[in-house]
Amino acid sequence: MARVVAGIGASHGPQLKTPSIRWSERGEADRRSSTLEFRGGRYAFEQLKAVREDFSHECAPDVQADRWAACQRAMDRLGAYLAAAEVDVVVIVSSDHKEVYGDELLPAFAIYWGNAVDHVPFTPEQIAAMQPGLGEAARGDVPERTVSRPCHSELALHLIASAMEDGFDVAASRTLPAGRYGNHGIPHGYGFIYQRIMGERSQVPLVPVFINTFFEPNPPSARRCLDFGRALGRAIASFPRDLRVGVVASGGLSHFVIDEDLDRDFIRALETFDERHLASLPASEMRSGNSELRNWIAVAGIAAETGLSVSSVDYQPCYRTEAGTGNAMGFVTWSPTSEESDR
Repeated sequence: MARVVAGIGASHGPQLKTPSIRWSERGEADRRSSTLEFRGGRYAFEQLKAVREDFSHECAPDVQADRWAACQRAMDRLGAYLAAAEVDVVVIVSSDHKEVYGDELLPAFAIYWGNAVDHVPFTPEQIAAMQPGLGEAARGDVPERTVSRPCHSELALHLIASAMEDGFDVAASRTLPAGRYGNHGIPHGYGFIYQRIMGERSQVPLVPVFINTFFEPNPPSARRCLDFGRALGRAIASFPRDLRVGVVASGGLSHFVIDEDLDRDFIRALETFDERHLASLPASEMRSGNSELRNWIAVAGIAAETGLSVSSVDYQPCYRTEAGTGNAMGFVTWSPTSEESDR
């Protein structure tokens, strides 16, 4: 039978292994924004600044450099952890950002069951069209040339069938739509895991699991995400082949306005598997980048169902303006209990 032998949660960046920190470019975009989400409200930059403490001290160059370096060390540790687990397949739970699925059809939950998926680099024109500061980060999500990533179609089909029996009407993709970039490629939430955590040359197959975290009208509730994760956990455990499975939550934590209280409460709930807390996060708290907490909730459900618990946590709130905008970076591992690992 298949066993989940390792789990990780990984925020998206700062990915690049270079000393360049271009957070100030994103900070300038924040200053022009009128759609900064914070605790159920939507603010222009000056409005947000008026209701929060002053985070100028967190934006000093030496503080940002230390945060950046800590993120690099954390991502290196996640990569070493997955490598040591010697997984046969990774089930990656992430959101799509409408890179693949658009308004013509936006599934709440979807599983890709093809034999392989292309991982396609951005063109110079696509990079140039991105918002300030995003182009450099985007380069860290993709290879220099198109790579065909192997997928585990047999496990994916089993997850779809089992989840359906468990009451989830999961969308199934054998071929990804052309998507925003017209290339039918895997989106950055999945590509990042290979590029920065597992290594661009990794041939470990994946099963991409999509959750619509961002977009109305059908993002699933926290409870539904947790129950979906539990269903996936049961499905993996019932797969009849001997497989060592790794599970990955890709994205999060709070961004593009950092909320350390939200993040730290959430991490504590992961550590203790406080199901009530995880299942009761309101939709108003899971907007904008915070919405990717749904991916972590689902993986927490998988972990709970398969006997894993949190074994390490690294948290780095990476501020880029005095109003508290930025990205809170979380790096978590789940490991089997001693009883489960002996099975």
